[in-house]
Amino acid sequence: MAAVALVSRPASVLPRISSGSSPAVASAALVATGQQRKLHHAVVPRGKGGRSSSSGIAATVFGATGFLGRYVVNRLGRVGSQVIVPHRCDQYNLMYLRLMGDLGQIMFLEWNARDKDSIRRALEHSNVVINLVGQEWETRNFRFEDVFVTIPQQIAKATKEAGISKFIHVSHLNADIKSSSKYLRNKAVGEAAVRDEFPDAIIMKPSEMFGREDRFFNYFANMRWFGNALPLIENGMKTEKQPVHVVDVAKAIVSAVRDPEANGKTYALTGPNRYLLHDLVEYIYGVAHRPFLSYSMPRPLYHLAAKVFAMSPFEPWSTPDKIERFHTTDMKYPGLPGLEDLGITPSAAEQKAIEILRRHRGFRHLEAGLEETKPAKTVSF
Repeated sequence: MAAVALVSRPASVLPRISSGSSPAVASAALVATGQQRKLHHAVVPRGKGGRSSSSGIAATVFGATGFLGRYVVNRLGRVGSQVIVPHRCDQYNLMYLRLMGDLGQIMFLEWNARDKDSIRRALEHSNVVINLVGQEWETRNFRFEDVFVTIPQQIAKATKEAGISKFIHVSHLNADIKSSSKYLRNKAVGEAAVRDEFPDAIIMKPSEMFGREDRFFNYFANMRWFGNALPLIENGMKTEKQPVHVVDVAKAIVSAVRDPEANGKTYALTGPNRYLLHDLVEYIYGVAHRPFLSYSMPRPLYHLAAKVFAMSPFEPWSTPDKIERFHTTDMKYPGLPGLEDLGITPSAAEQKAIEILRRHRGFRHLEAGLEETKPAKTVSF
């Protein structure tokens, strides 16, 4: 009965309740502030923290089956959050997510991205909505305009109509309406559309993310299968990259969920070091203990080669738009808050690269340490 009494109190009472409560109760009260919705007893904060407790957060994570999604769900699960995972994939692609929370805390729901009622059902019992929907190539059914503009706009609108005060949208650091990459242009339009529908939305702008299952470090490491030399536009000497570790981005999203001051802000999430693309790829091959030789390839010729891969009826290994995105210098946003403002110390590529690239080594170098690899040269800010 006490739990029911707590849930039924108005939002204005929640801050007074949280003042003398545990951190889990306080964070849940902050998430619920401003909402005139009754929460299910399953998300009433209880326990001392951890997967078997309840943080009071009920989060719907769209795009949870992707690269970043699995890390976000894991971070939410480890603090005792209830996570709803809307999906369109096969059940076998969800198996690894089931283990990321206590029994009954990770729930799966089939959804249709073009069905507004399906979106409403996915978030009707949540107090946090996170949009991670994305893809690196276009298909006949979903163009970049659909994935990065229309779907986020519909999710933001449904979130606003449901009375949910916390909505997080993940964009890209280089999102720019003037970009030569269609991917990045639509990311910029999507940001504006989300902000129009949900002015208090939290927008995350990560740079290229690296991690065990990434399509950045692994992409360049796998290029060795196509020859002894690696093609780069202008040999990678005119492109600067500042990659960020995927775990740091997941931590930032969860920190923003629990931070009441984050609403309406835009965060630029980058790693601590900036590199020339040539030096970064050279370091990738150094950690993998593979010979590195690069050469400059003209942009039109590189695009022509990528178009051949893009014709694949399955997941294309590369596309002309991906080439453009990887050869775009990362923007600098000194005026925007970053990882440090959310209490996160960013991890350098040198700290995490061996976790990603060890599988690209030959058996003779499998156990070699990082001390045998010369650190990558960094670019001054």
